[in-house]
Order: sequence, then structure tokens, then C-alpha cells
Amino acid sequence: MTETRIDVTKIMEALPHRYPFLLVDRVIDIADDEITAIKNVTINEEFFQGHFPQYPVMPGVLIMEALAQAAGVLELSKPENKGKLVFYAGMDNVKYKKQVTPGDQLVLHAKFIKRRGPIAVVEAQATVDGKLAAKGTLTFALGA
Repeated sequence: MTETRIDVTKIMEALPHRYPFLLVDRVIDIADDEITAIKNVTINEEFFQGHFPQYPVMPGVLIMEALAQAAGVLELSKPENKGKLVFYAGMDNVKYKKQVTPGDQLVLHAKFIKRRGPIAVVEAQATVDGKLAAKGTLTFALGA
């Protein structure tokens, strides 16, 4: 994979998401069909106010959303997709293996494994300190 870094300002040029729903802080590697990004998890995240305030754990569905956003950065950074949106079309074989808590750094990795027209399938995984936190197969539809 070619080393390429993308900061949050460039991420926001690709993705329509904004606070409090932007879940990708930096891209650390990007290639034609693969991306690795980072989400720094802090106690200041709004979801911690209501998701087990006495035992803060990042909701699994938001980990999958962070993975989807990382894949979205890859797809929407391509010149031919500028200004388009990427929509979830499905999630399969999702597994959660490790709790993600404030102070963790999620490393998000997504690899496109199949494309057919506006539909794409991505194998995705999130790790913390080299340990698998979540993984799954995500299906997307590219729209206007």
C-alpha cells in the first residue's frame, strides 16, 4: 500500500459527515481499493453521555459506522465520485471482539473486494493496540 496521509480537513472535503457524527480523524494509508484510518476515542464523545455513563463503551454500531466512513473517504476521494454520497446497503458477518473505551485509538482498515456498478462490497476491521475490536463485510451503494 502506498503511504499517503490525509488530515481531517481533507476528510471533510470527501465526507458529508460533521460533528458529532464524523468518526474518522486521519487517514494513514490509502491505495486504489484499500484504506487505513484512525479514530481517536475520547471521553468527550457525545454517545458516552448516554451509553453506559458509569462504564463508557463505544457502541459497536458506531465502530462499524467509523469503518464505513473510512471506506467512504476512499470512494469519495476519487475524482469521478466527487460530490456523490455513499449509502449503507448491508452489513454481514459482523463480530465484536473487544470493548472500545475512552483513550483507545481505533485503527480502521477497509478493503474493497467487489464492485458492480454503483454497488461495492468491503471487508473491514477495526483494531485497538493490534487486537481485533470488530470486523464485518459492508455493502455500499454509490448515489448522487
